[in-house]
Amino acid sequence: MRKSLDENKPIFLQIKEQLEDSIIDGNMKAGERVPSTNEFAAYYKINPATAAKGINELVSESILFKRRGVGMFVTEDAKEILIKKYKKSFYNNYVLPLKNEARKLRINENELMEMVKREDNQ
Repeated sequence: MRKSLDENKPIFLQIKEQLEDSIIDGNMKAGERVPSTNEFAAYYKINPATAAKGINELVSESILFKRRGVGMFVTEDAKEILIKKYKKSFYNNYVLPLKNEARKLRINENELMEMVKREDNQ
């Protein structure tokens, strides 16, 4: 877990994103127990309901599941679901704007691909 939270972003989203990143990076694996809402609350000195909101969103997205009386755990498909979600976000947030800007600058597809492949600092 990160030591501090960003004041400019809702806390529940930061907790959700921390868990997502841990799953994608492989630091948290399928079947592994995630920190409880009370553990998050104690660590960050926040209301447990705030932590629960982020965790519950992951449950609704089939990233986590609850074992009654034991805790929340990573689902078997969590990593694949998250990678698919992040790829879609990457496309919408980076690729589409890049293509639109290239179109404005009259950069054709071949030129754009060459730029993407280029490894120098030109």
